[in-house]
Amino acid sequence: MRSWGTLTAVCLGTFMLLLDVTIVVVALPDMAGSLHASLGDLQWVVDGYALALAALLLGIGAAADILGRRRVHVAGVVLFAAASLLCGLASGPGALVAARALQGIGGAAMFATTLPLLGSVYQGRQRSAALGVWGAVSGGAAAVGPVLGGLLTEGPGWRWIFFVNLPVSVVAVWLTLRAVPESRGRHGMRVDWAGTAAFALFAGGATYAVVRAGEDGWTAAATLTSFAVAALALVVFVLAERRVAHPLLDLSLLRRPAFVGVMLGSFVFNGVAFGGIAYLSIWMQTLLGLTPVRGGLTLLPITMVSMLVAVLVGRLLHGAPAWLTVGGGLLLIASGTLCQAVLDAGSDWTALVPGFVLVGVGTGFVVPTVSGAALAAVPPERAGMAGGAVNTVRQLGYALAVAVFGTVLTSRMTGALPSGAAHTLAGGGAGALRGRIPEHTLRAAFASGLNGALVVAGLAGMVAAALVLLLVRAGRPTAPKEAGAVPEKAVAAQH
Repeated sequence: MRSWGTLTAVCLGTFMLLLDVTIVVVALPDMAGSLHASLGDLQWVVDGYALALAALLLGIGAAADILGRRRVHVAGVVLFAAASLLCGLASGPGALVAARALQGIGGAAMFATTLPLLGSVYQGRQRSAALGVWGAVSGGAAAVGPVLGGLLTEGPGWRWIFFVNLPVSVVAVWLTLRAVPESRGRHGMRVDWAGTAAFALFAGGATYAVVRAGEDGWTAAATLTSFAVAALALVVFVLAERRVAHPLLDLSLLRRPAFVGVMLGSFVFNGVAFGGIAYLSIWMQTLLGLTPVRGGLTLLPITMVSMLVAVLVGRLLHGAPAWLTVGGGLLLIASGTLCQAVLDAGSDWTALVPGFVLVGVGTGFVVPTVSGAALAAVPPERAGMAGGAVNTVRQLGYALAVAVFGTVLTSRMTGALPSGAAHTLAGGGAGALRGRIPEHTLRAAFASGLNGALVVAGLAGMVAAALVLLLVRAGRPTAPKEAGAVPEKAVAAQH
């Protein structure tokens, strides 16, 4: 029972928490109509989850080493389930955003303990097999999320994208308590709560500032104040990490060019590849008239191609240098994003397919190699910290990208539409504008806004790819031949 039970329990939790990153994307237009949500509300429905996950991942992982990883994992699943219930029962956008943040906290507890739990049970060849299954489940969650979200939204309603987590959570808790042994980290560890709080404030403040900039302008008092708070929190975080005995991030690692390059690539990767999908989904459903199911199916070129390429990369390019796989993958993703920026008033979703395929190919190069590249760039005793840092910056990059692209989208549409109409349109309110504004104008404005956001994403990806190629290659990682693999000791330590 323990052999398969541990793997099944951990994979169930991983599937749920990663599914909820993408499953909401195709449901956003229905949420907006049902809850009378604004564009800013929709941004926070996506970002509230990703930010909580990013901000607390390292801190909760450290706490789990002390309190017990199984105990923290079970608590995370229970909180995730309770928050999912609150999401499904939400009567307004504020309640939904708050519940999504709670989901993110539960997801952080689950994600932070996943690899350490696997590492404590499986050894040698069994561990490699378990990690392969876990990786396949992780990729499957990304592929299934938009389609499952479309089916549930079009069927029983968008609230069921959250209710479906409840029975899965019950099974996950039962299996974890029955089959997963308790494990802890080494003695003497302490949780860096000051660093955790400062990083959370920095991440939230920066994201809030960008969202406010889209609504009030970059020079508005609320925007500038939020940026100032974020900057101050970042300074406090740096000071805390320099003084604490057990920091979340050893700042001396930032003197390693290869590690800096991998972190930069990880930060930009999720945002460039997936940050614009929420707005593409709104465009396809509210202006092109696609159903939620068809909207989810349009994203299959990204998810299915990325899974296929990831398998091929793992088999055929094992041992390839990280600067080539991560940097080259980012170049493909950036190129694919730029290829999508060809929309006009007459475009339909098929115009996105070539770009989606390129993004999928690039994602297939980056995903299986980026964590191993981070581990190869640091000393073995810092492997767990490096792995957790990569997961943290990936989620933070996604959250910030959603905010930045929304701001760019609305700013590009503002000149072509009456006052306030840009935010209404970007938030899925095309129906409220029809009759007052010609359909051709609405479609042209949204296409222009999407093109602007996609160009910004593509250029950011190009710059990041160039820096990764330069820094990672110059850094000469300590174990380049293992760039695509996760060492066993790192799996046991990572949080």
